[in-house]
Amino acid sequence: MTGAEKSVSKAVVLKYLKALPAPFIVCKGRNKLAERIKRIAEENDVEIVRKDELADNLYEFEEGDYIPEELYEVTAGILAFVYNLQKKK
Repeated sequence: MTGAEKSVSKAVVLKYLKALPAPFIVCKGRNKLAERIKRIAEENDVEIVRKDELADNLYEFEEGDYIPEELYEVTAGILAFVYNLQKKK
């Protein structure tokens, strides 16, 4: 496998607070940092939802940035899914 064919792992952490206008990017990472982010999430019982296309789109933005309007619908679906999982615990 060449470097160009190698898969790149990405992680983007989102947070939503009712007082703010939209969810925002808390942190992000690629490869080893992405794996570390995932491990920390697992250790802290934080839900992980894999949506590669969304992660690719959000990775273009900086930490602290609100998600763009065109990604509200897919992000709202993920947040609702996570909320429902947490409610069942």
